[in-house]
Amino acid sequence: MVNITHKSNTLRIAIATATLKVSRKETIEAIEQRKVPKGDVFEFARAAGLLGVKKTSDVIPDCHPLPVEFTSITYEIKDLTIIIAVEVHTIYKTGVEVEAMHGASVTALTMYDMLKPIDKGVEIENIRLLKKSGGKTDFNKLDYADLTAAVMVCSDTISSGSGVDKSGKAIISKLASFGIETGTYEVIPDDFNLIQDKVKTLATQVDLLIFTGGTGLSPRDVTSEAVAPLIEKSIDGIMETARRYGQERMPYAMLSRSVAGLIGDTLILTFPGSVKGAQESMDALFPQVLHVFKVIQGNRH
Repeated sequence: MVNITHKSNTLRIAIATATLKVSRKETIEAIEQRKVPKGDVFEFARAAGLLGVKKTSDVIPDCHPLPVEFTSITYEIKDLTIIIAVEVHTIYKTGVEVEAMHGASVTALTMYDMLKPIDKGVEIENIRLLKKSGGKTDFNKLDYADLTAAVMVCSDTISSGSGVDKSGKAIISKLASFGIETGTYEVIPDDFNLIQDKVKTLATQVDLLIFTGGTGLSPRDVTSEAVAPLIEKSIDGIMETARRYGQERMPYAMLSRSVAGLIGDTLILTFPGSVKGAQESMDALFPQVLHVFKVIQGNRH
């Protein structure tokens, strides 16, 4: 199965439809009047469809088992056609579109099985995904293509030439995947005054400013102390989210002292200096944190 451990839980919704066509008006009347010999077609098929949704991962090898938190199966009759709609909700790391389509398929097949003794012309015409939401589906790169970004790596070791930066480059690569180009990238020492100077300068030049390194507990970790006093609007929930995400993956994430907030219209984020810490911070926060810029633009109007 595809690795989804880096993803975050979000509300995922999918609606799928299946179309079943009968050949005679009498078949529709038998369904509506509950006179089909095998039983109540709609209720039997609904029960089967619910099981189909729940059992999707048992029969589709690459589907992840997931918590199905809501399923609705409804019918619409149009002449000799019955449209089956299956809506599925979950709060999880991956979507439920296959679950919805599998539920629609099983519902349609159950109806076919129950109707074939009285109508040899029954057909299942199509099964398709009607709608899905949640996760990357709701993210449009074009909405953020104009954002400017700067990435600053705070490290005595790397700035002295004794090490190679991987964290900053990982952040830049992730930003690029969201259509955001990093115009400024620099490695600087763990120096309080220098970090503050960079914040004051870059906060007037870019929309997004990310620092990596200096958020831990060693004597030279001063990024949080340097950045926090300059933040005009603290957004505590951002780093609460990052720490919770990290804590679910390793027990020491609670020790991070990262801070986040706004200086004017510039979003400032401070991430751990390790590659894994930086990557996990990006995975925890992006792309949803970019909604900040829609809020800012809305406030301007």
